[in-house]
Amino acid sequence: MTPTIRTLHDDDLPAVLDLAVRAWAPVFASMRDVLAGSGVYEHFYPEWEPVQRRAVRQVCTATGHDVAVAVDGGRVAGFVAARADEAEGLGEIVMLAVAPEFQRRGIGGALTRYAADGLAARGMAVAMVETGGDVGHAPARRTYERAGFTPMPVVRFFATLPITGNI
Repeated sequence: MTPTIRTLHDDDLPAVLDLAVRAWAPVFASMRDVLAGSGVYEHFYPEWEPVQRRAVRQVCTATGHDVAVAVDGGRVAGFVAARADEAEGLGEIVMLAVAPEFQRRGIGGALTRYAADGLAARGMAVAMVETGGDVGHAPARRTYERAGFTPMPVVRFFATLPITGNI
């Protein structure tokens, strides 16, 4: 069955919050592994689930974000949030998640296309999306590369303070 993609309704939010936590559990496990021993993960995510629920709720209810859900068999299977910066002509896919039981069915790609088409309709010349380079984000990278996004290598460093390395 092909999912229907439509604008987020208020009563979709509980399902979106739940699926986001389930979808991103492997991502947070991967980030914990990458940052192991540094104290950085523990600083940002002492309890990642409530932090992520708040972040998703904030994005889904923020003015200026276009949020859509994919509905498959009457269930919310995934969501995407995008925003447009008219001054820059730049659209951004801010968040995207697909419930684990619906993954690997093309729903992430369909949501990516839906968001990109919406940004183009708003006059954006370029779209961007940011994701991690760790193992947990590999499915997201595949989705965005298949959609035609070009990766821009970026390295982000973190350290707990005070810095203890030899400079």
